[in-house]
Amino acid sequence: MEAIKVCIVDDNSQLRSTLQEIISMSEDYRCVGTMATAEQAIREIPDINPDVVLMDINLGTVESGIDCVRALKPQMPATNFMMCTVYEEDEKIFEALRAGASGYILKKTTPSILLHAIRELYEGGAPMSSQIARKVVAAFSQQNAQRENDQEISKLTNREKEILEWLSKGLTYKEIAANLFLSPETIRKHVYHIYEKLHVTNRVEAVNKFFGR
Repeated sequence: MEAIKVCIVDDNSQLRSTLQEIISMSEDYRCVGTMATAEQAIREIPDINPDVVLMDINLGTVESGIDCVRALKPQMPATNFMMCTVYEEDEKIFEALRAGASGYILKKTTPSILLHAIRELYEGGAPMSSQIARKVVAAFSQQNAQRENDQEISKLTNREKEILEWLSKGLTYKEIAANLFLSPETIRKHVYHIYEKLHVTNRVEAVNKFFGR
């Protein structure tokens, strides 16, 4: 079986050496290049054409590892980029994935898990540290919930939205009716339909859902 060709991009020389040693420990992996800067990586990696690139995010310069991936991935669609970093911030994770990274692991990952992640990435997977995976799942769940919420709100009529605005100000049905020149019973029916469409059971839930809280 042909060894997986790996490049390492990290501005920390000690960490580059450690990663290189981990990769070289197994005959199934071969380190074909190490780079310290974004500029060097963008210049040299296309000629090396590795299977996998381990990319640090903070390279100590204006250009980050995410910028590298963004520049290189369109040129090298077959090469897999995996962020290898200390960052767990949601913004960094999604920026890296949008740039073209297919994996995201933390530097504290053990050598055996790192090698397994490289193999998984090479074989078409999307390896992520468990902490990162949880953040990704949570973000998608939040997006789905927001999408469902938006769909429910889109079913409301303009009158129902207007009534929700008044409800949010703490007005009673009678007070809302007076403001809209309608009967309290008509307001009550509108509120019933609002609850039904938003799948809620009371005023607080309806207002919170309408205003996205």
